[in-house]
Parts: sequence; structure tokens; C-alpha cells
Amino acid sequence: MKTRLTLLLMIICAASWAQLPAADEVKTSKGPLKIQPLNHATLALTWNGKTIYADPYEGAKTFEGVAAPDLVLITDIHGDHFDPATLEALDLSKAILVVPQAVADKMSEKLKSMVVIVNNGQTINKLGISITAIPMYNLPEAADAKHTKGRGNGYVLKMGDKTIYISGDTAGIPEMRSLNNIDVAFVCMNLPYTMDVTEAASAVLDFKPKIVYPYHYRGANGFSDTEAFKKTVNTTNASIDVRLRNWYPKK
Repeated sequence: MKTRLTLLLMIICAASWAQLPAADEVKTSKGPLKIQPLNHATLALTWNGKTIYADPYEGAKTFEGVAAPDLVLITDIHGDHFDPATLEALDLSKAILVVPQAVADKMSEKLKSMVVIVNNGQTINKLGISITAIPMYNLPEAADAKHTKGRGNGYVLKMGDKTIYISGDTAGIPEMRSLNNIDVAFVCMNLPYTMDVTEAASAVLDFKPKIVYPYHYRGANGFSDTEAFKKTVNTTNASIDVRLRNWYPKK
């Protein structure tokens, strides 16, 4: 009976993992960095024995087969980035939540007890990871823009000898274009909320990450053309590894 139960649990776990897009690994000075695309702007990173979630969204089912988080990064107040119902459904018993002030202001008292507030230009160190918050905003700047400068955070993470950039919702802003020595980048592209494929490719060609994942590419009129993004980037710079992954798996 015990053997059958163990086998059943293994099958269930395998089925859960089968629902996830394939994970990638990048070598770092402190072991492999596992990159797990999940959904829209949601991803998980596993490194040095720690699991990091970015912008948990669309329920606990998104994370089936993924370890509970040690660190959660939230970029902005919109529901596809700050999803209180998903946060309440997850096991956050050991988690630190890194958020901008605007997100913290909208949190329940329970969630606030786990929060470290980081705003644009600030750097903190948690779990052996350097975390720098950088701006994310629309261009041209306007008071009624969907994303105003200073409200949300993009994040630059230093994990061993590798540097990772998570764009959040942004245009191809100067702060992105001036980044240096980025090993892995996650770059959004969905009109009318962020930027189009051409602008995203132009920004990536300016800051030249070694690896770039187009993510957050579902817009008002469907999905952005990530193949066109890859072609535009690699026609000019073939050394940038553009990784097209499925950020919208059917579950």
C-alpha cells in the first residue's frame, strides 16, 4: 500500500512539472541558476538553495511543482504583478517580499509584516543576493500614464558572478538602455501598456544582455511577435542569445 501511495505521489508531481514550460540553467560562481518561465510576467529563479518568485500571478496553480519561495519580488500595483489573492494562496512562511512603497500601501497587514520596501535607486542585500530597484515607466512621461516614473520597480539582481535584469512594465527608458554587464534580461513588450517589438529590440541592442527573454508579451490585441523581436535583435547583434519560451501555457 505504501509503495502504491509513493508511486501515485511521484506521478502527480511529474504531472505538475509537465505543465510547466521547460526550465533553463545558467552557470554561476555559486552553482547553477535555474530559470523557470511561468506565466505572463511571472517567473521563478532557483539559485544557491533559494527560490525567488517574480510577480506571482493567477493563483497557486501557477507554481505547482515549484518550491515555496524564499524571496518574492513585486514590480508594480497592477493585478498582473501584484495579485493579493495569489499571494494569500501561496506558502509564504519563509518568504521575504521586496516591493516598492506603492505596492506596500495596498497590502494587507499580514503581507506587510513580510515586506522590505525598496524604491528606485535603492540597493539591498537579501539571502546573498544584491537587489537594486531601478525605474520602470512609460514614455513620453505623463501624469496620467499607465506607469509613472517612481511608482514601480524594475530589478537588477546580482547572484554570484551573474547579473539579472527584470524589466517590469516599462518603455525603452534611458535607465534600461544604460545598463551594463547584464547576463540575463527579461524584457516586456505589449502595447498599449509598455512598448512595441521595435522599441524593445532597440533597447536590448543598446544594453546588450548576453541572454534575453521576451516576456509579458500579451497586449490588448493579442500576443506580440516575439519571432520578429528575435530577428530584429539578431540581425544587428547575433551574439545576443534571444530565448523564446512559452509564457502562456495552458493549464
